[in-house]
Amino acid sequence: MNDNRPLDFGQFWYSLGKELSEVPIAAETETLPMRSTDFADLYGIHISSIGPYTIYGYLSIPKGDGPFPVIYYVPKNASVLEIIPQGTSNQIRSRYITFSLACRGMRTADSPYVAMYPGQLTEGIESLSSYIYRGVVADTLRGLDFLLTCPAIDKSAIVAWGNDNALLAGALHGAVTHIVSTPSFLYDTINQASRTSSYPLEEFNDYLRHNPERKGQISEILSYYDLRFHCSAITAESLIMADYDGGLFDKKTLRNLTENMNGAVTVHPSERSSYKDGMFCEKWITDKLFGKDATPIVPNHWKLE
Repeated sequence: MNDNRPLDFGQFWYSLGKELSEVPIAAETETLPMRSTDFADLYGIHISSIGPYTIYGYLSIPKGDGPFPVIYYVPKNASVLEIIPQGTSNQIRSRYITFSLACRGMRTADSPYVAMYPGQLTEGIESLSSYIYRGVVADTLRGLDFLLTCPAIDKSAIVAWGNDNALLAGALHGAVTHIVSTPSFLYDTINQASRTSSYPLEEFNDYLRHNPERKGQISEILSYYDLRFHCSAITAESLIMADYDGGLFDKKTLRNLTENMNGAVTVHPSERSSYKDGMFCEKWITDKLFGKDATPIVPNHWKLE
């Protein structure tokens, strides 16, 4: 376990930002009429990231006059890109611009690199320069760069939504105004992995079973991505979806993250119900962006008669 922030932490992330800034976004847009609706138009977006590498996203824009608030679904640790997360009401696209991004290796962004899931979290982890997550974070930031070029967005309401990458986006890119995040693998990673045999953290255990002599080395590399060392840079208003009390990433475990963030933080311990947790999320973000009198948009089967 590495409890110390690397001495060149700031320089590492500055260098990544500089490298990314030198790569043109080079957006290419295609209309996707079959996925458009009477309340939103959908586009497929190809953009360039470091490498250079071409990544892909789904951009949905409500019909009508903007500007509109944005939900940016950051790259996830899974192979398939969805327009919106499974189970989310499609009507969300009538209220928000949504942008879901496939990082390098995910399907639709898997040329020339095809990621394995599980497996991506330890790809190239032998060194800082080869670790795949350097590129994944760059891709996440590039998604925000692209969003800022869209004329219909409300720049005062850009939500980064997803896993640990949503928090990294908030720490490393000034465009993020709100965060909804469920930390899963970039918080005290090796120590947390030692407490579970479940994926995604089991990827690190798998790697160390084959390479036990590299534990110190990969702990040091992961410290550059550790949310504990990024939290002070987060000024966005944030909702942290924690585990239930006693769970791997419960409220108590995440205290070093949540108590050191510089924006307002709400921590919601899981109620072990996708309905209850989902309703809390939707109400929180609706209250923040539209006010307490606005009605959250939720799936039909969540609505009470």
